[in-house]
Amino acid sequence: MGNINNLKPGTKYQVIKEFVDYDYIIHHIGEIWIFEKTNFLPYEDGLTLHVIQNGWNEVYRFQWIEEEQSGILNDFESYVLEINN
Repeated sequence: MGNINNLKPGTKYQVIKEFVDYDYIIHHIGEIWIFEKTNFLPYEDGLTLHVIQNGWNEVYRFQWIEEEQSGILNDFESYVLEINN
């Protein structure tokens, strides 16, 4: 599958495999959001995911290192599914 950089802005996605982000927020199966963008912070290998969820702008943080969420980010399309609606 593809990494998080393959997501398309303005596209709706649903979580199909539970995951936990850098701030220990659990993203449960069935969670739906519209992808806006990502920002990468090289200093800490940080990645910020910007989405719209339930009409609200949400920001979720990740760290692109092996000890943190690199496995999730490198295979992000196994965790979310593009949906039409």
